[in-house]
Amino acid sequence: MSNPQATVTAYLAAQKKTTNKDLAAEWTLIEELYNEKLWNELTIKLITFVRHETLQDETALLQLYQNFLSTFETKINPYGLIQILEVVVDNISDKKEAIDFLEKMKDKVKICDEAVWYLQVMQGNLYLSHLNDLNATKKIIEELRDVLEEAGNVTPVHGKYYMLASQYYRRVGKHSDYYRCGLQFLGCSLEDYPRDQWAQQAFFLGLAALLGDGVYNIGELLAHPILESLKGTDNEWLVELLKAFNSGDINKFNDMKKIWSKIPDLAAQEVKLRQKISLLCLMEMTFKRSAIERAISFADIAQETKLPAKEVELLIMKALALDLVRGEIDQVAGVVNMSWVQPRVLNRNQIAGMASTLDTWMGAITNMEKLMENRAAEILTN
Repeated sequence: MSNPQATVTAYLAAQKKTTNKDLAAEWTLIEELYNEKLWNELTIKLITFVRHETLQDETALLQLYQNFLSTFETKINPYGLIQILEVVVDNISDKKEAIDFLEKMKDKVKICDEAVWYLQVMQGNLYLSHLNDLNATKKIIEELRDVLEEAGNVTPVHGKYYMLASQYYRRVGKHSDYYRCGLQFLGCSLEDYPRDQWAQQAFFLGLAALLGDGVYNIGELLAHPILESLKGTDNEWLVELLKAFNSGDINKFNDMKKIWSKIPDLAAQEVKLRQKISLLCLMEMTFKRSAIERAISFADIAQETKLPAKEVELLIMKALALDLVRGEIDQVAGVVNMSWVQPRVLNRNQIAGMASTLDTWMGAITNMEKLMENRAAEILTN
C-alpha cells in the first residue's frame, strides 16, 4: 500500500520542476501551506489555482486530485472542496463519469448542507447541458426546491440553483416558471453573471414575462437594471413593449405589432398577448381611479381595451377569477364596482398617480375636518 505522504511529496516535487518560474513559485507556496497544515489558506489558494491555464486538462486535474487533494479532502472546508472540484469535473470529458465522481463525493461532504446542495446543482447542470437528460434534471430541481426555500437565509447555492432551474424551464417551454426562477437568480447572483450575457438573459426574461401564464407583475422586471443591457441592441424595443404591457397601453401594443410580430413565439401567441394586455389595462383603469370613482362602465372598458362590447363582461369575469381585481358586476347598469386591485411593482408615473390620489384623499379629510369644526357648536347644541 502506497504511503500518501510519499505520494504527495513526489507529486509536488515533480510539479515544481516546471520551466515556468511563476508556476513553480505557486507550487512552492502550495507545498508550504500543505506542510504547515494551513488548511484554510490552502483551500483558498487552490480555489483560484485550479483555474490556472496550464491545468485546464483532464489528466492534469485528475492527477492533482488523486495525488494531492484526496489526501486531505476531509480536513478542509467541504464547500471549498466542492468549489475546487467544480473545475476538475468541468474538464472530465465523459460527463457520466463526472456525475459518478460527484456522487462519490456526497459522503465526504455530507456534514455541510451547502456543499451537498452545490454538488447536486453541478450534477443537474451536467444532466441538462451535456447529457440532455431532462427527467434527471427535473428530479434534482424538485428535490432542492423545498430544501432551499426552507433554508432560512440566502446561501451562495441559491443563485446557482435558480440559474439551473431557469435554464431547465426555458428548455421545456414553461415561461412563467422560467420568469420566476430567472428573477430569483437576478436577486441572488447578478454580479457573478458574465456581463456579455446580460442582454441575452434580459431578452429571454422579457419574452417570458409576456408569454408566461399568471405573470402580471411586469414592473418587477422593468425595475431591474439588467434591462439596461438591451439599450443599443436590436432588442431594445422589448423594453418599450414591456412598458406598454405594464401600463395596459393597448394603442402602443398595436403600434408596435410590426416589430414584435417578427418574433415567432410572440406572433404565434397574439391572442394570448391581447388577452393579457386587456387584463392589465383593466387593472390600470382600476388603479388610476379613486375609491369613490371605481364604478367603471362596460362602455369605458370597451373603449380602453378595444374589445367588442359583448366581450367586456367575459374580460371582467376573467380578471375576477384570476384575483387581479375584486368587485361586483352590475349587469343591469352595465358597470363593475371595483373594490381592490392586485398590488404590483409601480413605475414612476404610476407612483406619481398614487401620490396625486393620496393628495386628493388628504384634501377631502382636511375639508371634512374643517366642516366638523365649523359645525361643532350646532352639532353639540342639537
